[in-house]
Amino acid sequence: MASARHKAETGRKAAADRKTAAGADGKGEAVAELMLEVAQCFFRIRALGQKTGLVTDWGGGAFGFMRSLALLGPLTVPQIAQMRPTSRQRMQRLADELAAGGLVEFTDNPKHRRSKLVRLTRKGAAFYRELDARLLLIAASLGGSFGDADIRKATGIVRQLSDDVKARSEGLSRDI
Repeated sequence: MASARHKAETGRKAAADRKTAAGADGKGEAVAELMLEVAQCFFRIRALGQKTGLVTDWGGGAFGFMRSLALLGPLTVPQIAQMRPTSRQRMQRLADELAAGGLVEFTDNPKHRRSKLVRLTRKGAAFYRELDARLLLIAASLGGSFGDADIRKATGIVRQLSDDVKARSEGLSRDI
């Protein structure tokens, strides 16, 4: 079994190697740390959502799916899928499950004969408003030591990072 001293030396060497790989300014290390914290935060948010009912039986995607319809109006399943890092088939299954629950409905699309529009039903709109109100209540109780400007700046940073990751991901899929 390795001694505590050996583990500490190995840990320091690994950290030094990471800093060298990240560059002299440490920006790469800082961005990697931010990405890992965002991922950890996501899992904690999902767990909180499961405990508070924000993550429904249909999964966490149901709120986002309904939010897109509430904010943007009727959309096709492919349009919704393009907004997320998921497959059209997954969004179709979610749309079908929400429709079976009476929360969304499929309507004719004047721009495309086969690709139906999905829209919230009255029941779906009411359910979305209930979930959104619950989310806002929970969100208002978090981040107590941060001001509004701090939170908006952090949101902008995470949004930019997300856009950068998306662009990098799209570039890789074309290169492979």
